Amino acid sequence: MASGQERILRRRIKSVQSTKKITKAMELISASRIVKAQQRVAAARPYSEQITAVIGNLAAAGAGLSSPLLQQRDVVRTVAYVVITSDRGLAGAYNSNVIRSAERAVRAAQAEGKETRLVVIGKKAEKYFRFRKMPLEASWQGMTDTPTYEDARKVATFVTEKFVSGEYDQVELIYTQFLSLGTQRVVNRRFMPLESTAIEAAAAGPSADYEFEPDPGLILERLLPRYAEARLFAALLDASASEHAARQRAMKSATDNAEELITKLSRVMNRARQDAITTEIMEIISGAESLAQGEGGPEDLLVDHVGATEYFDKMHRPHAHPHTAGAPS
Repeated sequence: MASGQERILRRRIKSVQSTKKITKAMELISASRIVKAQQRVAAARPYSEQITAVIGNLAAAGAGLSSPLLQQRDVVRTVAYVVITSDRGLAGAYNSNVIRSAERAVRAAQAEGKETRLVVIGKKAEKYFRFRKMPLEASWQGMTDTPTYEDARKVATFVTEKFVSGEYDQVELIYTQFLSLGTQRVVNRRFMPLESTAIEAAAAGPSADYEFEPDPGLILERLLPRYAEARLFAALLDASASEHAARQRAMKSATDNAEELITKLSRVMNRARQDAITTEIMEIISGAESLAQGEGGPEDLLVDHVGATEYFDKMHRPHAHPHTAGAPS
């Protein structure tokens, strides 16, 4: 019984060790991808800052902020939510946090009597909302691990057309913001209409006297879609870095748990092995004591032999016939 238990424990330890190798490898891969994701975030920041500054210069030069992308609707009837999750799991609570935040926002908007639309990025969000029977306006996959600017352009173009046509009155962006390697948070930010606060601040600041050709208003109209693409691209990069950071923490936790489980199972296996050895020793001692008690001197052997002979003779002695019992000899 003990040897069978030991074999079971050995198999479990071997299985956990194999799992530990996988989680350790995934932890190292995620750690290397975090560095690349951070570099991409830093590389994309100057573009976003410069396009904001250019739009501010255009506004200072007399370009009116009357673009449809900047105009707030008097009555908001339909709100669209762009939800960014990952295509793969094993990232801890990364996806569930974003999905819960999106669900809360949708319920709050519906409680106010507004219609809601879902535009999802990532396989996890798509599967979840389809399972919940919540209709999706559009979904994209394969762009969350290493997003490109072209990926952001596709989503931004789709949302922009819906907003300009009046199908959406407001668009919210829900994703995970990367603050540091150990800190990420889910944010819900307005995506459209575009916030004119940064543009007005850039226009109010010191700027050079530029001459624009063609008209500043026309340039602004062409730049605002690029501005929306840049904002969405920055959100995708933040979400990608946050995903890799969450996966690294999850895999590190899994590796530590596997190591702890291996230690516990090894202790149980050693205890079972000790119990088996102790049982075998006790059986050997008991057998030796039984043999020692069964071995006696010549007198004991003689008594045993006489007793056995008498018992044998008694069992095989012929019995007297009942009719002849007591007959005269």
